[in-house]
Amino acid sequence: MAEETKQWRLITERNVQASYALAADELLASFLSEEQSAPILHVYTFLPSVIVGRYQNMEAAVNLPECRKLGIDCNRRHTGGGTVLMGSAQLALGFAIPLSHPKMKSSMRESFEFLGEIICQSLRKIPIEANFQDKNDLKVQGRKIAGMAACLQDKQIFFFHMSLLIDFDLPLMLTVLKISPYKDLNQGLSCFSRRLTTIRQEGIKTSLPEVTQVIGETFAQEFGIGWKRGQFSSFEKKKINDLRKRRYESSNWLFVVRSPDVHNVCVERKTEGGLLQVHLTLARGIIENLLISGDFFSTAEEVARVESALRWTRARRSNVKRVLEKVMKNGKTIYRVDAATLTDIIMEGVKSG
Repeated sequence: MAEETKQWRLITERNVQASYALAADELLASFLSEEQSAPILHVYTFLPSVIVGRYQNMEAAVNLPECRKLGIDCNRRHTGGGTVLMGSAQLALGFAIPLSHPKMKSSMRESFEFLGEIICQSLRKIPIEANFQDKNDLKVQGRKIAGMAACLQDKQIFFFHMSLLIDFDLPLMLTVLKISPYKDLNQGLSCFSRRLTTIRQEGIKTSLPEVTQVIGETFAQEFGIGWKRGQFSSFEKKKINDLRKRRYESSNWLFVVRSPDVHNVCVERKTEGGLLQVHLTLARGIIENLLISGDFFSTAEEVARVESALRWTRARRSNVKRVLEKVMKNGKTIYRVDAATLTDIIMEGVKSG
């Protein structure tokens, strides 16, 4: 059968439990490699859930009593990264395809950017002018609207994941996540509102099913295929439910600290450019996440670029300094703050962690 006439699988689901969604994502690659399935695009939304990365400490990252009070589920995904709040207004997407497919690129990074561009094309049809920026974000005028991740799984199956902000509840996020040291809710709202945007904030009234349809159409056009719409097979559902019970509903998985070297620290320093607060998540000697706040002068886009450049950098002075010297225009990226000063602040946090 000619490639352009092939049908791939499109599975859409709404308001699923975190344990089910996480198990399904983990198994997509095995469905292709072991069950000889066609490529699968899984588009879904969560019931209200907080999802931590594989190496995070659940109790350190999440306000568990508040989540229980509000009926918000908490779980841990099988890949790394930071904590996210998911619900009916955040569209999640998982896509599994052999890396050997002719449309895929020669490297993991190029394939990742290729799929990210498909999401950008979809958003432009809505229309929202989004662009691939930094390491794994889609942004609209410097503000993040979608986060993406990818990994290579069973027998060279490329797994791509994205979460897209249709709408977002910032006050709820600051309530259920432990994002130190925002003692003042208004300070936290101001900081994150400069970094995030949503389809609704961009003035677009497109519904979630319409967004799903546009994404599906763009994937089909890019790959030259049609979609067979449906659900996971009975056999696949059994595997998903077996995994969710064995792993994603196990307290050993949810609350184990996957690495003894995970630390959350904050360093505050008065500089010539103003007060700088650097919040670091350090995992196994790597800067897993970083947030810069304070009363300095800069733009949200410039600060986000620095934050993104440092993410996944080895927490050594030479590595941090090299990244900052490359991304910062001394005294211009953050007014009157140079790469050496910011390196000193970050390394103070690394030592205290």
